[in-house]
Amino acid sequence: MSTDYAGPLRDALVAADFTYDGVAGLMGEAPHRALSRNETTPGLRRTTDGSPLATLTRLFLLQAPVTHEAAEAALPGLVDRLCNAGILEQSVGEVAARLDCRPYRTDDQDLWIVSDLTPGLDGAPNRVGSDHVLGISSASTSLAQLTIREPVGRALDLGTGCGVQALHLAAHAAEVVATDVNTRALWMTRLNAALNEVDVDVREGSFFEPVRGERFDLVATNPPFVISPATGERLVYRDSGLPGDRVVEDIVRQAPDLLADGGWCQVLGNWVIERGRAWDERLASWLDAGCDALVVQREVVDPSEYVELWLKDAGLHGSDDYVRRYDTWLSWFDEHGIEGVGFGWIDLHRTGGGRHELLDWPYDVEQPIGPAIAEWGAAVGTEVSVDDHLVARPDLLQETQGRPGAEDPSTIVLRQQRGLRRARQVDTLEAAFVGACDGDLSVDQIVGALAQILGRDAGDVRRELLPLAGELVAEGFLTRG
Repeated sequence: MSTDYAGPLRDALVAADFTYDGVAGLMGEAPHRALSRNETTPGLRRTTDGSPLATLTRLFLLQAPVTHEAAEAALPGLVDRLCNAGILEQSVGEVAARLDCRPYRTDDQDLWIVSDLTPGLDGAPNRVGSDHVLGISSASTSLAQLTIREPVGRALDLGTGCGVQALHLAAHAAEVVATDVNTRALWMTRLNAALNEVDVDVREGSFFEPVRGERFDLVATNPPFVISPATGERLVYRDSGLPGDRVVEDIVRQAPDLLADGGWCQVLGNWVIERGRAWDERLASWLDAGCDALVVQREVVDPSEYVELWLKDAGLHGSDDYVRRYDTWLSWFDEHGIEGVGFGWIDLHRTGGGRHELLDWPYDVEQPIGPAIAEWGAAVGTEVSVDDHLVARPDLLQETQGRPGAEDPSTIVLRQQRGLRRARQVDTLEAAFVGACDGDLSVDQIVGALAQILGRDAGDVRRELLPLAGELVAEGFLTRG
């Protein structure tokens, strides 16, 4: 299907200042927040001046019909073309949106994302078709924040949907390939690439099939990871059709074969937490010996919460068979020994090293987190020598606890204020070592000074601190000077 109207549409959007900042300024803070909760009334009250910006905001974001005259003024010469393309529809005197066209802001550019209309506005039923194409979501923004933004040669957006990740990747990759099994999604990806003036190689097919045998420097994927029983119904944007968390496992197992040396695969996903088995033990069995891996579990939800979330997402809350579906899903979890569902990130780095860290970290992190993932990749497996000069990161804080008047604290915690914001409990020797790491003295000089202060043998102190120094570098508490 032709997208030759994308250029003129972009020109109209720019002319109207239909950007994220433009819409936020027009609507105001409270109505903008209300729209994020799927409530349109405050926004409708603030978009009545008849300007092209107000018209486009009402048309696409608030899903309100506008007069044909107002639509022509905001989209000069485009209304009929956009109706023929299935983006708009018109009746006597009015024009309405059939698709969403949403302004989106990255760090340094304005983008526009075409997707299916947001379901469930103002409490309306939110049932969607099996080939529904999701727009900007919390999952897509989470993956965008997770993805490392260093310049690369070839990048792959696996399961592209409407192409949000592909647009991000195009800003720092020489070549971007986007794949999906949903034909409608691929059409929207092509449209969004044209609308935002970027080149994306869009291919239809299931998972890695369209790129079998190729190599990429970066793979980013938010796969259809919802863990559910096979019911014969499938929402392609969230349901893979594979049992359990098999889709995430298959991606993690197969991705190393598609990575160039030094390449990254970054996955956002869910995984099963089996009764009687540690989550990290299970996921560790998926990881390749030729890749370093950082797996971060950000959240764990119990089966009932998980079922409620996704039944409501499918628009089934309040339906006649809601209770039956709820019970069937819970029974399936129980039969398969699933006591919870984990959510988080899996980052694979093809280095040949095979160093794996699985971290349960539900606490706040700095966003975007991608730079911290890149720093982890550079530091993991670092071997510290006695001649190294180490530096404590500038955002590091030391927290101590103890009884008033006690000679020594009972607990010492080193806490990062940026990146992953890790915390590490240390003893007085380790804390003293980190405190002395300012880049001036070598590790051996610090060891010697601490041994003298503590009245201990320098060799014993060295054997104790060297492995700890390697851990502190790998976890980002220390860097090489």
